[in-house]
Amino acid sequence: QVQLLESGGGLVQPGGSLKLSCAASGRAISGEKMGWFRQAPGKEREFVAGVGRNGTPTWYANSVKGRFTASRSNLKNTVWLQMDSLKPEDTAVYYCAATRLVGTPSSPDDFYSWGQGTQVTVSS
Repeated sequence: QVQLLESGGGLVQPGGSLKLSCAASGRAISGEKMGWFRQAPGKEREFVAGVGRNGTPTWYANSVKGRFTASRSNLKNTVWLQMDSLKPEDTAVYYCAATRLVGTPSSPDDFYSWGQGTQVTVSS
């Protein structure tokens, strides 16, 4: 089973940017679509972004569309989430996960091989 490790989180001011990484090990992820999710304290885990097997398509939650960009490199076995124009409501633990479902899945139940997450805090 693939292991996923997120990194790149931190404290950033509103309007700032962060780039999260999700490094896969154990086997290649080229056969899977990848997703980013987040979970704020006291809230359910929610979908943020997805990226297809070869980098397309990408799909986003309405709350991050136009601000976040998901990408991947199958050569590096890595997925990224570029986050721009960050808002305090983006504060959460961010996770990556894998899926083999068709279409553009967005439910946490559709994904597996969850990483440990990386904390993103947007505050002045």
